[in-house]
Amino acid sequence: MSLALAEPVLAARPPSAPPPPTPRDALLRAAIQTARDRVAPLWPLSSFVAVNPFLGFATTPFERAARELHRLTGAPLVMPRAFYRAAFREGRISEADLDAVLAASPAPALTREDCLKALTVDSAPQRGGRVATVADVLDALSDGDRQVSRTAFMVDEISKWCAAYFDEGQAAWPAPWRGMGLFEAWRWSVRFDHNARVMGVKGLAATVSALPADPMDAIAAVLDGLEIPQDQWTDYLYRALFDVRGWAAYARRLDWEAGLTGQPEGRLTEFLAIRLVWGYALFRQRRDAPFLAAWRQALSSARTGPPAKDDDFAVDLVLQRAYERHFQHGVIARLARGQGRPEVQRPDLQAVFCIDVRSEVYRRALESVWPRAETLGFAGFFGMPFVYHEHGGAGHAHCPVLLTPSFEVRAEKARGGPLALAKSLKPIWTALKQSAVSCFGFVEAFGLAYGVKLAASALGGGAPKAAPAGPPLRLDGLEQRERVRLAESALRGMSLLDGLARVVLLVGHGATSVNNPHAAGLDCGACGGHSGAPNARFAAVLLNDPDVRLGLAEKGLRIPDDTVFVAALHDTTTDVVTILDEAAAPATHAADLAEARRKLQRASELARAERAPLLGLSPLDGEKVFARSQDWSQIRPEWGLARAAAFIAAPRALTAGRDLEGRAFLHSYDRAADPDLKVLELILTAPMVVASWISLQYYGSTVANAVFGAGDKTLHNVCGRVGVLEGNGGDLRIGLPLQSIHDGGGFVHEPLRLSVFLAAAPEDISAVLARQPQVRALLDNGWLLAFAIDDTGRVAHRYAGDLRWEALCWTE
Repeated sequence: MSLALAEPVLAARPPSAPPPPTPRDALLRAAIQTARDRVAPLWPLSSFVAVNPFLGFATTPFERAARELHRLTGAPLVMPRAFYRAAFREGRISEADLDAVLAASPAPALTREDCLKALTVDSAPQRGGRVATVADVLDALSDGDRQVSRTAFMVDEISKWCAAYFDEGQAAWPAPWRGMGLFEAWRWSVRFDHNARVMGVKGLAATVSALPADPMDAIAAVLDGLEIPQDQWTDYLYRALFDVRGWAAYARRLDWEAGLTGQPEGRLTEFLAIRLVWGYALFRQRRDAPFLAAWRQALSSARTGPPAKDDDFAVDLVLQRAYERHFQHGVIARLARGQGRPEVQRPDLQAVFCIDVRSEVYRRALESVWPRAETLGFAGFFGMPFVYHEHGGAGHAHCPVLLTPSFEVRAEKARGGPLALAKSLKPIWTALKQSAVSCFGFVEAFGLAYGVKLAASALGGGAPKAAPAGPPLRLDGLEQRERVRLAESALRGMSLLDGLARVVLLVGHGATSVNNPHAAGLDCGACGGHSGAPNARFAAVLLNDPDVRLGLAEKGLRIPDDTVFVAALHDTTTDVVTILDEAAAPATHAADLAEARRKLQRASELARAERAPLLGLSPLDGEKVFARSQDWSQIRPEWGLARAAAFIAAPRALTAGRDLEGRAFLHSYDRAADPDLKVLELILTAPMVVASWISLQYYGSTVANAVFGAGDKTLHNVCGRVGVLEGNGGDLRIGLPLQSIHDGGGFVHEPLRLSVFLAAAPEDISAVLARQPQVRALLDNGWLLAFAIDDTGRVAHRYAGDLRWEALCWTE
């Protein structure tokens, strides 16, 4: 079936009732929904958070998703064979690992000898991307010509337009289509944009005018015009979105947030319409016999699907599982060494850190210099899901993106003084630098001074900057019942039900770096890509409130009268921990806090010394991390969550004293204090899922950085304060820069699916999973790999899928 496009009719027509939906309409909506769901959301730079790029495939087994992604797009989901060869040579894959993986396979078609032989050669090139778009076919026909790639040109044009439409304040002049819908604004702007015609793509405006104005109708018309069979709709729509997956992901995020608040979703559907209409304009431009024959062949090839058997790919999947098994064996061996440190009747101090893997290093350091201190792990927003307004400014959600903020917290607006003056002058200063006219005068007047500043920053030096305490936070606006509920939930989640110390530090975290578009990616993921300081400060105010404590006592949770909660901030770039709001603490605890400052300083020195070698520094040069944090030319101020590979929910006694190398998310959990499994359910549905998003973002950025990563950081240009482009054009980049996972000589991050270790009975974990089908899907389909720890601290069972567990026997 072909589509004949008529010229637009200008005469007014009487309105008519829309026709009733047909089965074909339902099929189209289902295909669009499936294609949309395969796209993972992308948050803007200001709140950049780790996202699982394979989120839309969570209900598909890992191995099948790997084949499907490769069939649709050509993207790999495992590393090149040379990577596994090096891992085997270095002892990170053993023959025992291969034997165990092959033995666990339900229908092993390979032997150890097959795998060892395969390690000696590179795998054969796999033909991927069987689903081709119009632009792909045109590019293939013009192979060898010097003309611009139709795909690259189309992506550039769509990207430039989206950058203008979605701009979040970088542009000095607002676009004229503000207030229009996405597809409507694009249709309007195409009339005035002659770039496509100049570059040889004629008829774009005519095609747009002739197609329906409704995005759903336009998509249907294009599918008809391209003669896409109905059973290929979903694949073609997803493949079209994949060409501009960065902006598609951004539109998906807008729909995601709209859905959380009950607002209508449709941005990604409108974006899909733009992408399809662009491709259809290319189709209409060239209708000669060679092109039509190539197009029909592409449709036929897409229908055939993936090859029935691929031994090379099967070997690579075995090697990946063996690689993961070797890491798991190492963690299990560490956990099997018995109790890490003796129980303390009442600790001198308790410090609750975010479960972020970077805190694992610091917690070990603090416990080594202060044996009578106890550390705990909890999500860094401390169970306080709010929107935070600083100094009367715009608010930002300080909670995981999986949650919806339930209240707002406002910091007092600065009144007078240098801080208030600086904030009032900042917009003027920014406008002076960026204006189309004044920027030239700005460079002439202040350029030399900036040169001195940049040179001094690049040379390093300077003392660490103390984190500001910030203005007071209030409990205004929250009813007493809600305050008590929040406090109780936080205490239970932290397993802080008894034995509280005189001082309990709530340690949020943030990172210090300059000239770093992805700076928010180093901050607290549990706080929506922001510093966790406001959450720690608010939680401390809440838990110190006498009325809240009275309400907790009525629920059987009594906080000792001499216990004080104090907020702190862990700078993960410098490993400095600063106590916040110390002046608000009672004088009776001055000596306790003074001792805490001394021990925290010593722990910081140890943590920096441990992290220094990964940054290319000597352990004796740990202080140089301060210079890195202030250096505008530094592409690796810290490693963030690189190397993260495990999630452990257990009492600290099971992990204390074990060197987990900063690779484990450590969440406190006491099964004896959780008879109704509510805390376990909370851990599995929130912190564990967030940790899996982080793990899989790093995984995707490592196995296929060109596809799921952000490319070379040194080539980045900030686009509309939304994201980055690599160079001066192309699609919005998703994922992590290459410098976040690679040190220039090799990968620092190891592409491992997250291994989850839970100190809970297998039947209890299964009971929770049975109530949470979305979380269960992650485990059943192999996106997470779970283990159960028994009461002795031994990892005794492995999750085998379908709520079943296998007993473990690690003999080698």
